[in-house]
Amino acid sequence: MAVIKASSEDVKMLARLIRAEAEGEGELGMLMVGNVGVNRVRSGCLDFKNIRSIPNMVYQSPGGFEAVQKPYFYQKARDKEVRLAQRVVNGERQHPASNALWFFRPAGGCPGTWYDQTNTGRYKKHCFFAPTAQDCPQVY
Repeated sequence: MAVIKASSEDVKMLARLIRAEAEGEGELGMLMVGNVGVNRVRSGCLDFKNIRSIPNMVYQSPGGFEAVQKPYFYQKARDKEVRLAQRVVNGERQHPASNALWFFRPAGGCPGTWYDQTNTGRYKKHCFFAPTAQDCPQVY
């Protein structure tokens, strides 16, 4: 059962986002980016207080995703990524992105914190960061 409301078009948009942000990280990396997106919709906290849908999350400005500024994001969603996006909308979580609201790809190692958020781990080239359960209980 879905943990956020999402139409089939919303799922396709999430699929395009996870592909554009993490295709080089493989399926697991794309699932983790999807976790971050779904967590942003669920959270209702910090930078994401007014994010209530996948389109709100994808196009959030400032604070959204760099991929929406690239033509690659606007290609048609592929079935493979649509299935991955549906899995995260249905609540599947992958560590270290399980509770994360942020990720980025540093040139070197992952910092212990990023904008006062704790590093939860790295997967390939992406570092993930999560708020505390006290700050954002909805993502826990």
